[in-house]
Amino acid sequence: MAFFSRRQFLAGAAASLSAPALLRAAQGLRVATLDWALLETLLAIGANVVAATELRQFREVAVTPDVPATTADLGLRGTPNFEVLRFARPDLIFNSNFYAWADERMRGVAPVESHAIYKPGESPFALAEQATLAIGERLQLATARQLTEELAARLDRCRALLAAGDGRPVIPINLGDARHFRVFGSDSMFGEVLKRVGLTNAWQAQTSYSAAAPVGIEILASMPAAWIVMIPPHPADALAALATSTFWNALPAVREKRVLMLGSINPYGALPAAGRFADLLAEGLQHAWNG
Repeated sequence: MAFFSRRQFLAGAAASLSAPALLRAAQGLRVATLDWALLETLLAIGANVVAATELRQFREVAVTPDVPATTADLGLRGTPNFEVLRFARPDLIFNSNFYAWADERMRGVAPVESHAIYKPGESPFALAEQATLAIGERLQLATARQLTEELAARLDRCRALLAAGDGRPVIPINLGDARHFRVFGSDSMFGEVLKRVGLTNAWQAQTSYSAAAPVGIEILASMPAAWIVMIPPHPADALAALATSTFWNALPAVREKRVLMLGSINPYGALPAAGRFADLLAEGLQHAWNG
């Protein structure tokens, strides 16, 4: 199959707390979260994360940042184990609008602060920056501002490198099966990164909450000039079926080896996911152009 495989790499609560928690603040508040975008943000800035959800899958999908072995796994995001959360003894819990239904229950364990990164009609990149800085200020971690500044510099470097490319648009997708995929629009984190590194998203139609799915694989025929950028995880049987698909192999992008298979990235991630996507995309395109 005419995929271009790439190595994975990376460059690189409430206003008051209990007295015991305040005494521990200098050593780093013990924090927990149900949300993966907030989890990767907390890990990236060096917060003391004592509990989070679906850690095995997070390690496989997000890949980075690393999750400490001491972090307790709360189970599924939709049905977290509140007893495990209580035993983890967090001083503060960060939550998002996706899991607001759990706020009242979690307030019985520790104060809860909410940060939304994905909201209809708003920039997830800008919201992720705001959340990162707000969390950093709350936890007194200067690494939060460092993260935003270093990512801005990385995106500038990627933009300079990619300016010498072929100028083709890019369509970032995630397979559902051999006949359908999810496509990430201009309002997704991936779409925002494309703009910041000077690339055009070939998908110009509307999306819902940053992505549109399911989209029929035949739509790719209407974008013959685009690079197809595939972002795992993909079902193994879908990839196997595409390998023998007459339609897939007839697509101009496939025939001309303009398909990139990136490493896995959290599709609804925050700034760490944005940086990982930029790094993997820039490396993949550069390698292909220099072929």
